[in-house]
Amino acid sequence: MINQEFFEALADLEREKGIAHDVFIEALQNALASAYKKQFPGFSGEVQVKLDATTGTMRCFLLRHVVEEVVDKDKELSLEEALDFKEDAKVGDTLIEEFVPKDFGRIAAQTAKQVILQKLHETERDNTLNEFSDKENEIMVGVVRKLEGKNVYIELGNAQIEGLMLPQDQIPGEKYNLNDKIKVYVKKVKSGGRNAQVLVSRTASGFVKRLFEEEVPEIKSGVVQVKSISREPGQRTKMAIWSEDPKVDAVGACVGNKGMRVNAVVSELSGEKIDIIPWSEDPLEFIAKALSPAKVIAVTQLEAENSAMAIVPDDKLSLAIGRDGQNARLAARLTGWKIDVKSETAAAKLNILGQPEGEEE
Repeated sequence: MINQEFFEALADLEREKGIAHDVFIEALQNALASAYKKQFPGFSGEVQVKLDATTGTMRCFLLRHVVEEVVDKDKELSLEEALDFKEDAKVGDTLIEEFVPKDFGRIAAQTAKQVILQKLHETERDNTLNEFSDKENEIMVGVVRKLEGKNVYIELGNAQIEGLMLPQDQIPGEKYNLNDKIKVYVKKVKSGGRNAQVLVSRTASGFVKRLFEEEVPEIKSGVVQVKSISREPGQRTKMAIWSEDPKVDAVGACVGNKGMRVNAVVSELSGEKIDIIPWSEDPLEFIAKALSPAKVIAVTQLEAENSAMAIVPDDKLSLAIGRDGQNARLAARLTGWKIDVKSETAAAKLNILGQPEGEEE
């Protein structure tokens, strides 16, 4: 049924695929026991299969429990019957009897093949998880291999692992074609039943951060830090940056000579606008800067926690709020504060005195 060549093949797979010999054997023994019971539908007994790689043999055993009254002959035997097998048998014992299965060779061979294929698949899945577990929150270059409904499947790296980009992870307005080479952000690596799944994104805020790391050595080295990012993919991003070193112009480092660095990121994001905001530990000053490109006259903290009012020139009100409130909304997300934007005239009518902020950098 199972010859020595079979066990030699398992040894080869262990060397090539890294699957432990014992793992194959245990899985195969369990599968063979289950296959035997399926071959004889009326049989309800407990079967064990033992494979010996040294001798290249398979042995089958029937396990039956000693009981006072037999209900299932396949699983149980009486004490009287048990004493014929074992002189000191007693109720509660489990007797193991070897038997030779009939007409089981073809089933055994099919089962062995199925188990090997299943283990190979499981190993590939586990290898995927292991390989990509440290790739989460990183950028990878992939090739679009399949478009299925609104989902985009991307072949990642040299391992030919498939990443899934769901609709919510696709930048609005972008079109993806087969064989397109694109950058994606590895959002999540997870095991989904029998398959490993790598979820990728182009809409995650982390994608913007990693793109700037690629373009700005000062961010990569940690000299310039990205404090926070707020983003509406395909439209606008605000990124707050800061440097511990007063000699380093954090904004200038991100913009680059003639805007080369920021423009490279904008190009990758299909023209998405990017506001680079100098971070400040003073939340009111930070709010004023976050409302860029609008000039802010003053920011006043309100009674509610993490709530402030920003006062802007009358002719800058629409710019500060942005189309459909986008600029103010992104500024609020960036700072973590609720921001009420008022024009200078409206503030004067309310008799609100603001605290002047410094000029925009």
